[in-house]
Amino acid sequence: MYGIYLALVQHKDHVLFALSLFLSSFLLLNNSNPQMGIIRGKAAEMVSFVSSPLTWVKSLMFLEEENQLLREKNLALSLQIESMLNLQKENEELLGMLDFKRQTKLLIKPARVVNKGIQPNLLSIVIDGGKEDGIDKNQPVLTPKGVIGKTVEAGESASIVQLITDANFRLSVRILPSGATGILRRLKSGTAQIREVQKNVEINIGNKVITSGFSDIYPPGLPVGTVSGVYDDRGSFQKVVNVSLPNDMSAFQYVFVIIEKSNEMD
Repeated sequence: MYGIYLALVQHKDHVLFALSLFLSSFLLLNNSNPQMGIIRGKAAEMVSFVSSPLTWVKSLMFLEEENQLLREKNLALSLQIESMLNLQKENEELLGMLDFKRQTKLLIKPARVVNKGIQPNLLSIVIDGGKEDGIDKNQPVLTPKGVIGKTVEAGESASIVQLITDANFRLSVRILPSGATGILRRLKSGTAQIREVQKNVEINIGNKVITSGFSDIYPPGLPVGTVSGVYDDRGSFQKVVNVSLPNDMSAFQYVFVIIEKSNEMD
């Protein structure tokens, strides 16, 4: 208390000025005289003018904060929509696989793609099925749209699948309705090529390409793709046929492995 008293005594002039200013302002602002009303109005205008920059700065800060919140909500909604679209796509893929499993006469085992292949010289994927599921080496792998490859290695619970788009992949195929046969190999992404096709066979764009059944691995009648181009191989008696592959090799998440071929497709 003594310290406060000393401070008041030391700064008595300032304290008296502050008290006088406060009392004067109080009396002026509470005076009902019309002239004081004009003064109070002018004072309000001055306070508003002085405060407007601060209000504008606060408004900008509020807008920035609001924009940040809106950006975060927009990102959250975008991620939610993307997740819903992915779930819809996965659901459609699973429904297609279910329909295919009901219709096929082959003994097949579903599996999920869990990773890309681990061998640098082999275009492949890893699936979550292995010997404990009846999956072994050299078994056909497909989706409801068509053949995507074959198993090349099988562990107890996972297997490596060589893709049809691998440069070293070969497949004996048949072109319908002509019945012409040939060897299919990768041409470029999404497209393959059939060689060793007789030149006198009539082949048209849009013809269906299926497995021929000449392979020890693939049963006949599995869908492979459709003809997208037909060319004469100069200097020989053969045609070259380009085939559009139905599967997007970077999109599917589930596959079927044919583990028994005793009941072949019609």
